[in-house]
Amino acid sequence: MKKIDISLNSIEPLIKQISELTKIQRIVICCVSVALIVGLFVYFLYMPKYEEINQLEKTIAEQEEQLRKTKRNAAQYAEYQKKLEDAQAKFNVVAKALPLTDEVPALLTGISQVGKDSGLTFLLFKPEKERKKEFYAELPVTMNLSGTYHDLGVFFDQLAGMSRIVNVKKFDMKIVKGSALNIACTAETYKFVEPQPVKENGKGKKKKKK
Repeated sequence: MKKIDISLNSIEPLIKQISELTKIQRIVICCVSVALIVGLFVYFLYMPKYEEINQLEKTIAEQEEQLRKTKRNAAQYAEYQKKLEDAQAKFNVVAKALPLTDEVPALLTGISQVGKDSGLTFLLFKPEKERKKEFYAELPVTMNLSGTYHDLGVFFDQLAGMSRIVNVKKFDMKIVKGSALNIACTAETYKFVEPQPVKENGKGKKKKKK
């Protein structure tokens, strides 16, 4: 009990001093005390949590932006993949109409046979030098034919019905006698050219010039 009395006695002057203050002074002290307590709470408890929350919000925003970018890239990849598949499908369709190198002789023989079956007589059938493009080569064939309008119409119709592409260019026609015609034209067909593999030297490094 003595200790309590001493404790009470020690703070009694402080209580007395406070009681002697005016009402405004006591209000100011009270406000300062509350502000000090709130300030200490904010500084030691709230601010660290506030910084942590801000950092978490920033991390979440960055992850959400990364997720949006990933979704956009995934959508673009799917779109590009679809375009690539469509282009590959179109290329495959075109490639089927282009014979490979070992099929060219049979194709030329087929053109000649179609002309004979149509009733035409070949005065000249001359394959010219091929002209290479990106993935195909043009194969022009110079032809001189003899026959009638009907024979010529049947020939062109059968050429159009062939599974391979054959275009007739540089067409010239002369009447020889009666219904007999002399036809000079160029039939142009095409072949598929496979890309050449890139040759590497040693381990793929080029030799240095001395």
